[in-house]
Amino acid sequence: MTGRVTSHNRPLQRPDPLEGWSRRVEILTDAVVIPPLERSFVQPSGILRKNGTFCAQGAHWRKTRPLTVRPQKPTGPVARLPGTWLWGGVLFRHFGHFIVESSGRLWPLPNLPEKIDGVLFTPKSPGAGYAPEPFHLDFFAMAGVPRVYQADRPLQVEKLYVPGQGFGLGEIIEGTDHARAYFRNHFARNISPNGPEKLYISRSKLGRGRGKLLCEDHLDTLLANQGYEVFHPQAHDLPTQVARYKAAKHVIASEGSAIHLFAMVAREDQKLAVMARRVSQATDFILRHARSFSGVDPVLVNTLHRSWVPENESVARLWLSELDFTAAHRILSDHGFISGPSWEDPSENAMEDAKKKASGVPLAPIISEGKPT
Repeated sequence: MTGRVTSHNRPLQRPDPLEGWSRRVEILTDAVVIPPLERSFVQPSGILRKNGTFCAQGAHWRKTRPLTVRPQKPTGPVARLPGTWLWGGVLFRHFGHFIVESSGRLWPLPNLPEKIDGVLFTPKSPGAGYAPEPFHLDFFAMAGVPRVYQADRPLQVEKLYVPGQGFGLGEIIEGTDHARAYFRNHFARNISPNGPEKLYISRSKLGRGRGKLLCEDHLDTLLANQGYEVFHPQAHDLPTQVARYKAAKHVIASEGSAIHLFAMVAREDQKLAVMARRVSQATDFILRHARSFSGVDPVLVNTLHRSWVPENESVARLWLSELDFTAAHRILSDHGFISGPSWEDPSENAMEDAKKKASGVPLAPIISEGKPT
């Protein structure tokens, strides 16, 4: 099968997209899978081998550290899960984190030496409900997953394939060669392109409390006048989203999680422009993912006048930003996405209105180098 299959594993180490545990598969029998007991950033959770040792191969990494660490061995009886399973790791309920962080162990699926019963996960948040969301089911169907099982209690698994984490947040955002090949050759192959050649992936209809560009509805109108379909992915199921992303030759996207799904089905001959809405490492992750998985070289349109955040908050995902429309037009025009006369910014009154509608709470300016951005 693709990747190295082992029955033992090295000590825990950082994911390396070129070599090491992220490109191997360990096979375990009668291992015990233990879900987290409490909500926290780093959680004791994961896999104990039959002999009681921690299977570091199954740990979930984000950036420079594992978010799942060795759990305690259960003291009472443990339920048994019969059959043969692939270890999926942590099942996130947030769309963006799910796409990037719950898909990194699917890469061996086409090349496993035997039929499996499904993919086994632990939940990120215990007690939050275990039923998968529709987008989970859509994604797994496109991934060729026969069944998904979440461990809501310790389980002894008859047979478990434990692949290394081939994709995720951090240096591994570009994926291993195995992970990239899996998405390129096997993911969503049954979804045909369906949609226009020009697509704008908008965040303008997201509700309050979500980071976005202020007056993005103005940008919607300007791009619609350029022949772009203004597409709101949250209003469509994942197969519809994928069909649109496959069909478009020119894609402009307001920076967000939708671009991660685009990256998984994009082709090298497509053009992508990303409208920055914040200053964040997440922006770099999005660009690197799109570039490494598809070969597309994204154009970053980073022309923010000023940015705001709800008072007493600082996280970049909540930023509400004012776009310099004239500068954005220049970049998009220079790269062949649009043509025609320059754009003008919305009025100050329109911006003030947009701030009130987008948040509903007092906003504070983001300070950069001693000055508001």
